[in-house]
Amino acid sequence: MSLVASHAPVLAIIIPLLAAPVCAMLRGTTFPWFLTTVISALSFAVSVQILLTVSDTGPISYMLGGWAAPWGIEYVADPLSAFVMLIISGISTGVLLYARESIAKEVPPHQLGLFFSAYLLALAGMMGITVTGDAFNIFVFLEITSLSSYVLIAMGEKADRRALTSAFQYLIIGTIGATFILIGVGLLYMMTGTLNIADIASRFDAIADTRPVRAAVAFLIIGIAIKLAMFPFHVWLPNAYSYAPSIVTAFFAGTATKVSVYLLLRFIFTIFGAEFSFGVVSLSELLMPLGVIAFLSMSTVAIFQTNVKRLLAFSSVAQLGYMTVGIALASEAGLTASILHIFNHAIVKTGLFLSVGCMVFVAGSAYLKDLEGIGSRMPLTTFGFVLGGLALIGVPLTPGFVSKWYLVMATLERGDFLGYALTAGMLLSSLLAVIYIWRVVEVAYFRPAPADAEAREAPLSLLIPTWIFIIGSFYFGIQTTVNVGFAEKAASFLMGGL
Repeated sequence: MSLVASHAPVLAIIIPLLAAPVCAMLRGTTFPWFLTTVISALSFAVSVQILLTVSDTGPISYMLGGWAAPWGIEYVADPLSAFVMLIISGISTGVLLYARESIAKEVPPHQLGLFFSAYLLALAGMMGITVTGDAFNIFVFLEITSLSSYVLIAMGEKADRRALTSAFQYLIIGTIGATFILIGVGLLYMMTGTLNIADIASRFDAIADTRPVRAAVAFLIIGIAIKLAMFPFHVWLPNAYSYAPSIVTAFFAGTATKVSVYLLLRFIFTIFGAEFSFGVVSLSELLMPLGVIAFLSMSTVAIFQTNVKRLLAFSSVAQLGYMTVGIALASEAGLTASILHIFNHAIVKTGLFLSVGCMVFVAGSAYLKDLEGIGSRMPLTTFGFVLGGLALIGVPLTPGFVSKWYLVMATLERGDFLGYALTAGMLLSSLLAVIYIWRVVEVAYFRPAPADAEAREAPLSLLIPTWIFIIGSFYFGIQTTVNVGFAEKAASFLMGGL
């Protein structure tokens, strides 16, 4: 094994973490962006190496400082964490290819070094959450991610102070969620005397029927639900997505909430165990109705939005509902659908938000009234949005269709009334998605452009990354070997199949 491969789990975090202070000292509009892009690409390359190694030889355990677990801190890359690391670093690199001209227009030049420094910290934090095998380190990396996220959101919209309000709202709600998670971890430590995830899991059955453990489960699930923006804890997300810089919205839409879904999976299946989670405390009775309400109500709310970013933000909450239902099914088929949708939705929603970012770059607004006739003014950008919208709806040959197909199969596998009702609810939600995507299409193609409206496309530096994600959406909707294959491996691993 090469030197890079043997240290890959820690390199995925150390590379962006060490580069962040260097980036903060850089000035100008090009150097901070270039360094951040290179560092993100290196993290992506390391993530690919980790995924290939895990696929070939099984989970990787890396002991920091040579201290054996549980005394030392352990990093663990298994089929689920390796897959999520690939998603995070891949989305980050693709978004950064788009970032140079976009962010230079939204953030003052003297703040670009600090902006990209915070971006690298967010990347390092999310990668750390995914690979750490230490429950307290999850909280540490979660705070690194959150604090840098507040900064990134607050830097949005030079002339719009609502970005600051959105960041403050996110800070308050995010702090509550982090506090719940910390209390939950503390209770587990009190009962087990260890913070190593594998060690906690091995001791969990002996202490499962105690009040502190049940309290820990409640604190952890609620805390993660807040970070996840699970209905009804989603109130911070629409504003954060609406007023953050375009690349921040795209980056977080594709990664941040997906990392929280990963945390939910990790705690439910690795630490608590499926039998305790769904047999003893009946988490399905909590997660299932919340997921259904989310994808029905938030799809309905999205229809009435006048800002496209906000519309897509509510759509994201609805899509998280699908993932929640997949987890609540407590079956390998449901888990496969949920993990698959993490990947598919990340690509589709990133492409959509980058398309909207192109519109904002030229038209200066994401409000529907300012995008009238945008289809004739920016044909390539608008067509990309339409294709992304089809993928979000879930038409055949798109990843949205693949995810929903697997989720429908998982619900029908139940063979009862609830399974059929869930299927009907998902079909209704898809029809609602047709309506809110059509609202944008109608404004773009069927309303005349203002007489003084500028007709030009976004720069190629914005269009090319956008179309990479749009084309990628259709590629992974047709060629499903990678996304479905790794999702099935991760689901099998969580259910004890590896």
